[in-house]
Amino acid sequence: MDIIISNSSGKPIYEQINSQIKEMIMNGTLKEGDALPSMRSLAQQLRISIITTKRAYEDLERDGFIESFTGKGSFVKAQNPEFVREEGLKQIEEYMTLAVDKAKISGIELNELTELLTMIYKGE
Repeated sequence: MDIIISNSSGKPIYEQINSQIKEMIMNGTLKEGDALPSMRSLAQQLRISIITTKRAYEDLERDGFIESFTGKGSFVKAQNPEFVREEGLKQIEEYMTLAVDKAKISGIELNELTELLTMIYKGE
């Protein structure tokens, strides 16, 4: 599992781990039942504190992406399609908010932005 940590990112390391694992689950790179590296192994691989990986895994478990079993490890949990859709909408909303902010700064009107989104969506 390839996780890339950026020290220059404004995001805490545990959030970077969390978001990258979520993305791998949502795009099918990690599938139901796949084992995640142990917290200790991932911490060693990324050269970070085990407390940081523990926090990332706890957040993933809380959000319903993984399940952990004492002595066995952490595994990708079966995903509820409605939950996956909701998570996707949440991510899209974040990206669209950034795009709208940039459009406003650049003086791009809503109709132009809508037209651009339509063209991108249709693959034009």
